[in-house]
Amino acid sequence: MFRNQYDTDVTTWSPAGRLFQVEYAMEAVKQGSAAIGLRSKTHVVLGCVNKANSELSSHQKKIFKVDDHIGVAIAGLTADGRVLSRYMRNECINYNFTYESPLPVGRLVVQLADKAQVCTQRSWKRPYGVGLLVAGLDESGAHLYYNCPSGNYFEYQAFAIGSRSQAAKTYLERRFENFADSSRDDLVKDALMAIRETLQGETLKSSICTVAVVGVGEPFHILDQETVQQMINAFEIVGEQEGPAAEPDAAAGQEAAAEQGGSTDEGVAPMDI
Repeated sequence: MFRNQYDTDVTTWSPAGRLFQVEYAMEAVKQGSAAIGLRSKTHVVLGCVNKANSELSSHQKKIFKVDDHIGVAIAGLTADGRVLSRYMRNECINYNFTYESPLPVGRLVVQLADKAQVCTQRSWKRPYGVGLLVAGLDESGAHLYYNCPSGNYFEYQAFAIGSRSQAAKTYLERRFENFADSSRDDLVKDALMAIRETLQGETLKSSICTVAVVGVGEPFHILDQETVQQMINAFEIVGEQEGPAAEPDAAAGQEAAAEQGGSTDEGVAPMDI
């Protein structure tokens, strides 16, 4: 990304049909700490990485409750995320006051996208430099949306945004077919595993991640650190038990191949996850 004669104003088109200021805002999302979301038929789980500027400071809050049935996780400019989450809360309150029913998730996402789009068409405004993963539950089921600074929005089964999110996307793409029928705890486990993929070797602890859940009979809430740490410990113990158990089977297979006069492939390695 670099400056050129077409990026001084958000309303100026380049000859290639691009709005550079909007693309810069989308780049700000990629620079933010990772946030992931995944959903089943009954639950939606949001997770994010808590990244502090220094060891002496606390981390910025990245997951916000909008209503009992809606919450958001953000990546990018946190200040913009706070403003948009407050706007979403006001919309939910106004709708509930007028119609005495919860605001449908899809309608709120469209209103949020329209608000973001206005900033791409006014020279005295700048695009919001934040991406939002909107998790919600309404009469039509569980939903997970991604709102982009460009004003576009997409519904996903699972998605990840922010820095090093490609590793989490790769994990989610391998597993997403099972998410629809997954239980609440399995979804939280997959969310934690996806977060771990973005850490690049750093140990996953409850102090560096936040997880939130919304589902049938369960209003949106953020899980406390003790619960998250217990779940991390549980699936790490299972992984350690599965590793040694697989080694005797692999050894037996190699012995059988040797007896039959076959040679094992040099590229085969134990499945260490």
